[in-house]
Amino acid sequence: MFARLQPLAASVRESFAKLAPHRGLIAFAIVGAVVVHAIATHPPMRTVGHGEAGVRQNRLTGEATQWRDGSVLVIPYVHEMRVFPMRDQTYRPADLMKAEGPSPLQSLEGLSVGVDLSVRYALDPVTLRDAAGKLPDDIGEVVEPAVSGVIYKVFARYTVREIFSSKRAEIQQAIEKELRVRLAGDGITLRDVTVGKVDLPADYRRGMDQLLAEELASEKMRYTLELKDKRVKEVALDGEAEKTRREKTAEAAAREQVIAARAQEEAMKHVLPFKQRQVEQRQLEAEAEKQARIRGAEGNAQARRIEATGESDARKKLADAEAYRLESVGKVNAEQMAREGSVVTAHPLLIKKLLAEKLSDKVQVIIAPPDTKGDVITAVLAGGPGK
Repeated sequence: MFARLQPLAASVRESFAKLAPHRGLIAFAIVGAVVVHAIATHPPMRTVGHGEAGVRQNRLTGEATQWRDGSVLVIPYVHEMRVFPMRDQTYRPADLMKAEGPSPLQSLEGLSVGVDLSVRYALDPVTLRDAAGKLPDDIGEVVEPAVSGVIYKVFARYTVREIFSSKRAEIQQAIEKELRVRLAGDGITLRDVTVGKVDLPADYRRGMDQLLAEELASEKMRYTLELKDKRVKEVALDGEAEKTRREKTAEAAAREQVIAARAQEEAMKHVLPFKQRQVEQRQLEAEAEKQARIRGAEGNAQARRIEATGESDARKKLADAEAYRLESVGKVNAEQMAREGSVVTAHPLLIKKLLAEKLSDKVQVIIAPPDTKGDVITAVLAGGPGK
């Protein structure tokens, strides 16, 4: 800047020599023009935004002042103002992601390995004022070499297998430890380091796949054997549990039988007298039934004797009554026959009439006059000619 102003200063001095009478006015005008030019090209106010920090350094005294979120007075040619971002920033080296990339990492065996590495960092607000003088405008110019110098050295201590599987957390911790110390010297705070996907060489990956397949088969066999062993133990435990359960069940059944036998024995003490009383009662009931049957038989026999006697008396009385009836009837019949005899004797034709009535109702009865003496009727009945 001063070099550009030297020709202007020489021209001003010549003008002062020519215009000596008006030197004061001219000097004031020149100074005013310079000040206006400086203000126009270098505004005296600078703004520090949210999430940023500004460091103003006095060129005359060397004093540095830190500012946050606001406007800062910056006098041209006196102050120098730098604004730095204070938010967390992330650095992901793309050249390291592929094993066949431009800058892969090297393992202990000398094989190329790709790693998806993420480094999160931020400026330290405590040491920013002191470190601002040596920091470049782009903080990445400090972070990238530091990260490369640490990670290549750390990864070279481990084999590909360790990087891929068993020592990943240890590698991450080692990188964080060394990188944090290295960045702290430049006023940068390391937040964390993340080791992501690991890209293996193609040949190593094929061998790793085969090895993993064999290990998986071995692990599967081991788990299968352990499972079978556990099943054998489970069967043995189940058998033991079943045995114990049966023993407990048998013991419980035996105790129940003992208790039942004791209860039955106790009950028999009361049952036997009851049974004895029942037997005696049944004997008494049988004896009473026997006596009742005997009395009933005797009563039946007595009743039958009475009935037989009554029936005999009744039959005797009936026989007497029948004999009396027959005797009375006989007498009546004899008397009637005597009357009829006397009638027939007096009227002999009545015999023939009665005989004809008994022979047939179709026989014609002819009553002859008394002088025939019955010859006509006798001839007709005999089938001869009548007289």
